[in-house]
Amino acid sequence: MSSGLMVALDMDDGDEAVRLAGEIGSDVSALKVGSQLFTRNGPDLVRRIIGSGGRVFLDLKYHDIPNTVAGAVRGAAQMGVSWLTVHASGGSDMIKAAREAAGEARVLAVTVLTSLDREAIGRIGWDGEVIDQVVNLAVMARESGADGIVCSALEVRSLREVLDEECILVTPGIRPAGAATDDQARVATPASAVADGADFLVVGRPIVKAPDRKEAVKLILQEMRQGDLSRSRR
Repeated sequence: MSSGLMVALDMDDGDEAVRLAGEIGSDVSALKVGSQLFTRNGPDLVRRIIGSGGRVFLDLKYHDIPNTVAGAVRGAAQMGVSWLTVHASGGSDMIKAAREAAGEARVLAVTVLTSLDREAIGRIGWDGEVIDQVVNLAVMARESGADGIVCSALEVRSLREVLDEECILVTPGIRPAGAATDDQARVATPASAVADGADFLVVGRPIVKAPDRKEAVKLILQEMRQGDLSRSRR
């Protein structure tokens, strides 16, 4: 089912991740395995989720020399993941190498982490507004072959103005209306993100920590449909 919702399995326990995948996997587009879960459980966890029928979004944000990234991406593709991430700041040659190695898996380029604001990017040497850095990295990544861009929902409208319609926009930092922002600095609700043009939303803690996780998925999908209606009226 392609709902446009990806669920971040932000946890340590591989068995719990597989249980959650079985619980909600048919209702969502993908289950995101990040560095926390992957480091503790390894490739076998990815294979278990895929074996249960889930589609895996492997979010390890590869960033290294082109040859090293190509080797890592090739290994991820051989595991059967549907999506994987690289850091756009790794440069054009790195992204091209990743795309060539990915096979049928889609390569998503991460622009600026949603935990970073203007002050934070200034401290690491990036001058100017966050949106300018996001746009520059996104355009370069797309021209280098990335299938899509990972960005804050607050930057979706700006990216839609400069990227082709086929470019996939995936937005983390999504919090349902009234939910806590936790450690995210640039967040949006499901409805507003979809209305602005996001293709896929990544939601973690509001689902993973919910008392009824299937119900949490259902409510977020309802918010996303509201965004679809708003988008169609524009």
